Amino acid sequence: MSEYHVPVLLRESVDGLNINPDGVYVDATFGGGGHSAEILSRLSNKGTLVSIDRDSDAHNNKIEDNRLKLVFGNYRYLRNYLDYYGIEKVDGVLADLGVSSHQFDVAERGFSFRMGGKLDMRMSEQSSRTAADVLNSATEDDLFRIFRNYCDVQNVGRLVKSILLRRETEQFGDIDDFVKFLEPFAPKNREIKYYAQIFQALRIEVNDEIASLGDFLTAVPQVLAKGGRLSVISYHSMEDRLVKNLIRTGNVDGNDERDVFGRADLSLKPVNRQVIVPCDDEVEMNPRAKSAKLRIAERV
Repeated sequence: MSEYHVPVLLRESVDGLNINPDGVYVDATFGGGGHSAEILSRLSNKGTLVSIDRDSDAHNNKIEDNRLKLVFGNYRYLRNYLDYYGIEKVDGVLADLGVSSHQFDVAERGFSFRMGGKLDMRMSEQSSRTAADVLNSATEDDLFRIFRNYCDVQNVGRLVKSILLRRETEQFGDIDDFVKFLEPFAPKNREIKYYAQIFQALRIEVNDEIASLGDFLTAVPQVLAKGGRLSVISYHSMEDRLVKNLIRTGNVDGNDERDVFGRADLSLKPVNRQVIVPCDDEVEMNPRAKSAKLRIAERV
């Protein structure tokens, strides 16, 4: 499992669930199985873990354990999967958002600008649209939305205009070619960060990550038992904002919604007032943990 993905904030995120050995838990992002294995190690024979992943490669890491139910699918359909197993309430939900080390390191997946290959970036092979499809067919407005919302770069207007001009005569398809195309737009001495941000934005769009996260988070308070915990590790400011909004306002949009009596539906309370981040030693061992933020909340 460690070769597939090094789990980030492993102890802190699982500790945050305050596990009841006989309880029912969800690992919404199975990946390499690191968080699932840690949860299982804390469950009794009566405990249950439902783990979810839409990447078929992740299912090669299945843990042989009768307490584990491994679901092939998108965590945005959390309630559907629990209904299938006849589970009404759970005692904890964990999600480690973002991309696994395996997805970055396998060139055929097209997630990394360093690996070459095709502009793919699909987390599930069942999805039809690739990163190349986005670059070749997205409208001007959509390209502006993607690069303004999903990454922090300053020259979006010039970039979008150049993408539109280039694709009139030549389609995008190859990672190395796209990186070469990006070279004139990358700030001097910050090229690597620029490429990473552009690829991040495309990946988020291809996999509809923000909408999926919103659906997932909206479902969590509905399936958590009273006293149950939510533990979420995010890597992008927009992801973290949705998690923070849910805990603070009861909805992912951050709206101050109240009923006719003026009461807000604050179904979650924060467990950690300050966001939890990896220690220096963890970041040194696993540089991909650098941007990780952990938030923990409890169902009231």
